[in-house]
This record gives sequence, C-alpha cells and structure tokens, in this order.
Amino acid sequence: MTGSELDVAARVVELVRRLAGPDAQAEVTVARHQLALTRFANSFIHQNVDEVGVAVRLRLHLGGRTAGGSGSLVDADGLTALVERTVAAARLAPADPAWPGLTPPTAVPPAPPTDDATAQARPEDRAERVRAFVAAVGGLEAAGYCRTSSRHEAFANSAGHSATGRSAEAAMDGIARTGTADGVARQHADHLAELDGAVLGARAAAKARAAAEPVELPPGRYEVVFEPAAVSDLLQKLAWYGFNGKRYAERQSFAEPGVAQFDPAVTLVDDPLHGSHLQFDLEGTPRRAVTLVDGGVTRAVVHDRRSAAGGASTGHAMAGSGTFGPLPHNLRLLPAPADPTTGSGHPAASRAGVPAGGSVTGAVADPDTAALVAGMARGLLVSDLWYTRVLDPKSLVVTGLTRNGVWLVEDGVPVRAVRDLRFTEAYPRAMGPGAVLGLGSAAVRQPDRTDGLWWAAPAVRLASWHFTGGASG
Repeated sequence: MTGSELDVAARVVELVRRLAGPDAQAEVTVARHQLALTRFANSFIHQNVDEVGVAVRLRLHLGGRTAGGSGSLVDADGLTALVERTVAAARLAPADPAWPGLTPPTAVPPAPPTDDATAQARPEDRAERVRAFVAAVGGLEAAGYCRTSSRHEAFANSAGHSATGRSAEAAMDGIARTGTADGVARQHADHLAELDGAVLGARAAAKARAAAEPVELPPGRYEVVFEPAAVSDLLQKLAWYGFNGKRYAERQSFAEPGVAQFDPAVTLVDDPLHGSHLQFDLEGTPRRAVTLVDGGVTRAVVHDRRSAAGGASTGHAMAGSGTFGPLPHNLRLLPAPADPTTGSGHPAASRAGVPAGGSVTGAVADPDTAALVAGMARGLLVSDLWYTRVLDPKSLVVTGLTRNGVWLVEDGVPVRAVRDLRFTEAYPRAMGPGAVLGLGSAAVRQPDRTDGLWWAAPAVRLASWHFTGGASG
C-alpha cells in the first residue's frame, strides 16, 4: 500500500476537488483488513487462509446527485480511475433531495486498546486452539473454525473532517458430533488468548453426548431456557428489523420509543466500544453506546445521517445502510444484576441443589443455565436456533428451527433429549412485559458470520415459546 490509510483518503478528496470542482462533496474511507481463518472438519485442519485487502470507498454528491464507488487499487492511476467513474455515475444519478450533507469536523474518541498478538496471530496460534478443541471432544468428530482479524481504517471528507482507528478480534465456533447428535460451543473475544479450545471442545462434546436418543414432543407453547447462542438470534433480528432507523422511518419497525414493549428485566445496549472496534462509522460520525431498551422501555433506534433526517446520527452508517438501513451490530442484552446473597445474578434458592448437568449429564453448560433451568416445572432447554426467517417484519414474527441440542426439563432437571422442533414466534412478544422469567448473570459474546459483528447475551428464561411442529414440518 502506498502511504498510510489517511494519506490515501486525503489524496482521493484532493482528486475529487481537482476533477469534479470545489462544489463537490466527498467522503472517503480507506480500510486495510486482514482476515485469517483456520477451518477443521473430521477432527483435522483442512484449510488455513490468510488474506489482506485494501478497500477504498468514495461517496460523492455533485450537482444535487449522489453516487458511490469503490476500488482496491491505491496507486495514482487506480485512485484517479475510481474518482472519474464515481463522478460519471453521479452525473447520471437521479436527484437526491434527501442528501444529509457531510459530517463536519468532529472530535472522535480515542481508539480502544487493540491486542497486537491477536492482530498478528500466526496459523500455529489458531491451530493450537483447534488441537485443544479436538483433544477435548474425546474421540467424537469435531468441526468448526478459529479466526482472527484486524482492521486499520481512515476517514476523510471535503468538509475537513478526518479520523483513524484500528481493531482486532478473534472467534471460535465448533461442534462435536456423535453418530446421531451435535453439540456446539462458540465464543467471540478481543484477545485470541481468551479463547480456550479445550473448554469449548469439552462443552460441545458434553452437549452432543447428552443429546443422544431424543424423543418427539407434540407442538405447543413451552416455557424455555435459551442459552446465549440461541439468544443471539433474537438480538440479531431485533437489531436488523426493529432498531433500524430506516425501517422505523418507513413504519416497518415494531419499535415505539417511550413505550414499555419489553419485560422490565430487558436492557439492550448497542456498544461498539465495549470491545476492540473502530470508533467512527462510514460517514466519520463518532460511535458511542446507545441504549435501545432501558428496563423494558424502548428508548431509541439507531441512525446514519440520512435516516436521522436532520437529527443526530448515532454513528451507524455502514456499507449498504442507505439501502437496508443502519443497524446495531454490537448489541448487548445486559445480564441480571448480582444477588448480594450469592454474588450471582440468581436468588440463592434457585441455585440450591442444582445437579451439575441435571440427570442428562452435560445438557447444562454452566451454572447460569443450571440456575434458570432449576426454576422450571416443565419446559425446554434450547442450545441454538438456525435457519430463522422473518415472516412479518413489522411484528417480527420469525420461523426457524432448533439445533445442537434440546432437552425436556421436569421439576428443574433435564430428563430427556428432544428432537429438533420448528417454531413460529414474535420475538418482541416473547420478550414482552411479564415474559422474561430470568436472566443469567454473565453475558457471553457470540460471533456473527461477518467479522466485526457480535452479539452478547446471558442465558434467558422465557415464559412461552410457540413450537409449531417437528424439524420436518
């Protein structure tokens, strides 16, 4: 790469001024991204990839019209070609009366600490965690990945605003498989050193063994305990369809700021600076924590400059947000406050006498989940959700399947593994007033399919979840 990311961004702004004239408004982001991925299947590593790329994004407003362009060539010819084709596109674009203008020079918070060991991780560092995972499953078949990534990014616009930042992250996602059942363990972290392959592998193997010989259950409404992996799907859908400023403006969101739409136990915070993350968005707006739900009351949705429509952006502009809207993508469901009598998020009575893993050894992954399960007279313990699809975006009715382990709970003890079930449920209703019967005391960060995104949640006990049939229909 020729020069620093900020140097490249400044050169593009100057090229716009020279080629399109002083009235052109331009914003430029230059990102150098490294993604390294170690995949394993059949209990051995079959792929290790490490790619470094540079992306230059230009958004240009010229003569009342707006266009965007991108490229990866940062020499003089490559940058000139990017500006020329974006100028040509802007002159052919339709009028843009809703153009929000450029972010003015604004103070950006200091970058959170970034772990160099994670950013510069070697294949051997990831392979060490895979080896530990495979050893811990005790002869079961193992598959999954361990990834590390880092990003250096710079922003500049023709209003004189600029910013730089860097981030790093690590994630591991693995399954252990018997002949008939799978168990899963996932974790996202700012430091590769926080990922313990042995702990994750042992958890996945215990879940897989506990899921043997599942029984069929009739459809209906069941009380449930969702583990963090399952809760992360709820957070993702709430983020994309509910707290999206564009959908809210179009009246396609369930969100009603000022209304108690959730149980009082629910507080949702989008907090990109909670971990290692870039401290500004694609428009150069500083990022900050945004409380979306506070004690059950919806407080806010997130915005980029366009969806804010003259109001304040919350720093959520991202690639494609002009089309599908700005999204919270580092969403945390805050855990239960610690109980002073136990030091945990659960009353002392709910933890007394909880067997380690219940009668189906390994079904319960941790004390948080065990405490929530102990309070159920009859219900289901659910490890994970997948293949979830939105049926009604406005009310956020979703259908999908369970996977990687479901257990019937009776009198606070998991007694039988259950075959996977299909559900159809309105996510806001399921977390509505009176519907959240308990939260775990620790939020666990779950990786998204896209690096840079994560969802943090404790285990959750819900009063009712609508299962509509088996996995086959």
